[in-house]
Amino acid sequence: MSQDNTIDYFLKTCWQTVANKYNIIASQFGFTQAAGYILINIHKEGTSVSQIANATGVKTTSLSRVLNNLETLGFIYREVNASDKRSVKVYLTPLGVEKRRLAKDVVRSFNEFLESQIPEAEREQLIQSLQKINALATSY
Repeated sequence: MSQDNTIDYFLKTCWQTVANKYNIIASQFGFTQAAGYILINIHKEGTSVSQIANATGVKTTSLSRVLNNLETLGFIYREVNASDKRSVKVYLTPLGVEKRRLAKDVVRSFNEFLESQIPEAEREQLIQSLQKINALATSY
């Protein structure tokens, strides 16, 4: 089996292409694909750092770096939980709310484009296959 003919090769190259496209678009708005994904996962009532990590699958060191960058850009702020000093919640600033809206718009637009190009039956089969691969990879 050749390396460029494996399921994981196609998964990786496909995701890399999508992530690169998102990065190109996000850079026009002053952030990255990873930052946009994190912004989308921060809720109005605040979101704990551990919830963001779980929702995004971003490793702690990378998440810390992105959160620091988002804070420097004025997109977020952090507050220590008064009842549990170990817990930190992340909140969006007004600028962060705007950037979050832009990130969501980009994701919606890109997905509308994909949906317009891939017939529904193919999309359903693709989603089922990806869910199956995810489950198999988890149990491997």
